[in-house]
Amino acid sequence: MIRMNIMMPEDLAEHLKTVPNKSRYIAEALGQRILRERSQKLRELLREAYAESAVEDRVVERAWSSTLDDGGFGA
Repeated sequence: MIRMNIMMPEDLAEHLKTVPNKSRYIAEALGQRILRERSQKLRELLREAYAESAVEDRVVERAWSSTLDDGGFGA
C-alpha cells in the first residue's frame, strides 16, 4: 500500500466524512471504474474484430460462390 494525497470536490469530501474506511471505499470505487473502462475497451476491440471478420467472410463467400454456380454442388 502507498499513501496518496488527492484533491476532490467539496461535495465528495463531505460524503466521505460519513464513510468509516475511506481508503477502502475509494479503492473499491476506483477499482470498479477501472474494470468498467477495461470492459468497454475489450467490447470496442471485439466490435472491430467482428467487423473485420465480416469483411473477410464476404470475400471468402464471393470466392467460393462461383464453385456453386459452375456445377460444384447442388446442381
